[in-house]
Amino acid sequence: MDGSGTADSGTARDPRWRRLLPGQRSRLMVFDLGTWSAECVFETADFVIEAPNWTPDGAELVVNCDGLLYRTAPRPGGQPQVIFTGSVTDANNDHVISPDGRSLYLSSQDGHLYRVPLTGGDATRITTGEDGLEARYLHGISPDGGTLVHIGVRGDAHGSTTSNIFAVSVEGGRTHRLTDSPHAHDGAEYSPDGRWLYFNSERGSGRPGDSQLFRMRPDGTGMEQLTDDARVNWFPHLSPDGSTLVYLSYPPGVQGHPADETVLLRVADATARGAVDAVELLGGQGTLNVNSWAPDGRRFAYVEYPVPDPAGDGVPAERRR
Repeated sequence: MDGSGTADSGTARDPRWRRLLPGQRSRLMVFDLGTWSAECVFETADFVIEAPNWTPDGAELVVNCDGLLYRTAPRPGGQPQVIFTGSVTDANNDHVISPDGRSLYLSSQDGHLYRVPLTGGDATRITTGEDGLEARYLHGISPDGGTLVHIGVRGDAHGSTTSNIFAVSVEGGRTHRLTDSPHAHDGAEYSPDGRWLYFNSERGSGRPGDSQLFRMRPDGTGMEQLTDDARVNWFPHLSPDGSTLVYLSYPPGVQGHPADETVLLRVADATARGAVDAVELLGGQGTLNVNSWAPDGRRFAYVEYPVPDPAGDGVPAERRR
């Protein structure tokens, strides 16, 4: 993909990937807590870009687009360049970077986790099929770089599925279950000091799809619910110093984490207290799926998906009835 949004891969028009609505744009944004303002660093009307990570050296952002991963400068004028991922060309929007900045870990549509060099290279599969999981969605890596935490999906004979939190060594092998609940879980990642796993789950509510924020110890003990409000809250991400939380907040009644909703990005302390609204935007799926804090802890990246407002009344085109 170059600065005009032209992809340099033959998979760019693969029908498996989400398309923008007519007139819609993907805008990669960086929010600065010091100025309390956001800046667009890359924009395209051709492709859905999703899920920014920040490299540990602060030099680049990594984003997902149409099954491939791209790197770009975190400032206007960057030209996204594809990261070669070998045989894995169907990466979803869940990926993390090792603390030393040498490896990129990703989830594939085949349900497994892979490692590639951040500079690009052949993919090495991490997970096996011995755990009986149908799919694995990667969200976190331990501060020492030795363990990956992911969401494992498993079905039963009645057609129901569960999504619990699992951990696996970066060297591979069988996964270890950390939660065992019929309620949905997602977005699990380590706190910077490794003492907690932060995630969102429906376990605290009787309303289907009503996700709130939680944390627990890395061994699955010490469960704490952090939010309990009318909104539907997803993807808690702690800043590098562990002091500040940013998360995605849907309007009441939304189920799951769909795209193209009017959502809030909220900033709070590490226990989700004192939450304030940083950004209102059109987005959801793809906006903040993975931890996107800059190493300096003063900025975070996200993606918004604005559409034209032909009537000039602030109502997105796709919301007109």
